[in-house]
Amino acid sequence: MRVVFVHGACVRDGSWWWHRTAELLQERGVLSAAPGLPSCGEAGRPGGGNGPGLAEDVAAVRQALLDSDEPTVVVAHSYGGIVTAEAAAGVGSVRHLLLVSSYLPEVGQSLSEFGDGRPAPFLDVDPDAGTFGVRPELLVDTFLQDCDPEVQTQAAHHLARQSVRVTGQPVAAAAWQQVPSTYLVCSQDRGTPPHLQREFARRAGRVVELDAGHHPFLSRPAAVRDLLLSL
Repeated sequence: MRVVFVHGACVRDGSWWWHRTAELLQERGVLSAAPGLPSCGEAGRPGGGNGPGLAEDVAAVRQALLDSDEPTVVVAHSYGGIVTAEAAAGVGSVRHLLLVSSYLPEVGQSLSEFGDGRPAPFLDVDPDAGTFGVRPELLVDTFLQDCDPEVQTQAAHHLARQSVRVTGQPVAAAAWQQVPSTYLVCSQDRGTPPHLQREFARRAGRVVELDAGHHPFLSRPAAVRDLLLSL
């Protein structure tokens, strides 16, 4: 088995965000990959109105999935669930999807349809540049309140401005309709409230709850590792 991690919005350097869980998995002989998302500026072009969007993110993740025919579990965090819905569709090696505080969109749905139409207070949207990002001063209290101080400090260096158009671009496939799925509800998440996660999770085949914030793979890596090994 191998694991492919798909990170969420407004961050870069996926391997850093997943490193605590990835290292524990490697100790058990499970290798992993964490492809970059072009809309977050991870392919050499910055995000923006004319920058990479959802299609480029889907292509990058799909290529990572096709790089091996080894049975694969895809772990999608937050916005990563939008990307994974299309990227994992029809890929025979994908055996399970783990959605972490994330989304399972129907064909034709976009990220914006899971909100109330207004930008979240922790986001900074620049309509002129066509980008959005996390307000640095709200990063820890919203997303990392249960993480070690060292992780909280380092995380600020791995934020990114992302193409805002990804929020309105619809997916063309819904892999979760064909692949077994588990939804991990993070009950202390201040970014995506637990009651919304539980609503989103109704489309998943199985639901698990963990007493953790928005990034359990950083704050509770052993618990995430054990869940993955159980799949």
